[in-house]
Amino acid sequence: MAYPIVESFRLSFFKSNGTIESFRGLANYRYILGNREFGLSIFNTSFITFFQLLAAIPLGFLIALIINGINGKARKNTLKSLFFIPYITPVVAAGTLFLFVLHPQGILNQLLGIIGIKTQLPWLGIPYAARFGVTFLSIWQTLGFNIIIFLAHLQAISPEYYEAASLDGCSKAQSHWYITIPHMIGAGMFLFIMGWINGLQRFTDMYVLGGQFGSPSRALLGIVGFIYERSFGNYEFGIAAAASYVLFVIILLFTLINLRLNKRFEK
Repeated sequence: MAYPIVESFRLSFFKSNGTIESFRGLANYRYILGNREFGLSIFNTSFITFFQLLAAIPLGFLIALIINGINGKARKNTLKSLFFIPYITPVVAAGTLFLFVLHPQGILNQLLGIIGIKTQLPWLGIPYAARFGVTFLSIWQTLGFNIIIFLAHLQAISPEYYEAASLDGCSKAQSHWYITIPHMIGAGMFLFIMGWINGLQRFTDMYVLGGQFGSPSRALLGIVGFIYERSFGNYEFGIAAAASYVLFVIILLFTLINLRLNKRFEK
């Protein structure tokens, strides 16, 4: 396990095509940090991840709240299973499905037509729309996991809090505002940080919908896609290794933030 970590770090200081190597020092890192395509890959990945979390976390909480209020264990388990199925669906299969969903005559445009938005937007043909197309796929896939995490936290809240609030004259909305939401902050922060960690490593969904070159106009080129292209497409293994370690540092920062927040919420 240690060898590929050490070897890739060593390789990040060399110009290498897999056979011939020459020492470059920090040149690979300088190239990465000043490269327009690498900057675009960070923007694309961050854009999709941000809007995915912006929608999937509040929506997951609201659905979890509704499921938690349903009477009957069987009905709760059925709903949890239905929402969780997309999360365990292979990304390649989900991406292939969304090629049809995002087609100009696909389901998404038909649904928009029902609510009065008459359009045949080519979701995978325009850069900004393509990013939102991957965002929709990500929301669909991660929503079930968010619901399960929120449900676990909801069920851990003692009913005595709500009973006391009811005796004090609190409405249901006030009980949720003063009891439920404060108890959900830890779960929300966990999902937010883990969402960023996972989102920064996204590759398969963008590759399935955008192809090898992140079409259209490189709008679906992610950080891992950039690393894959430079290594197995251009055989620039030194640059790919340097990009991998830049990504590693970014993810490490998010991990440290997550650990710090977890300790704070435990206290």
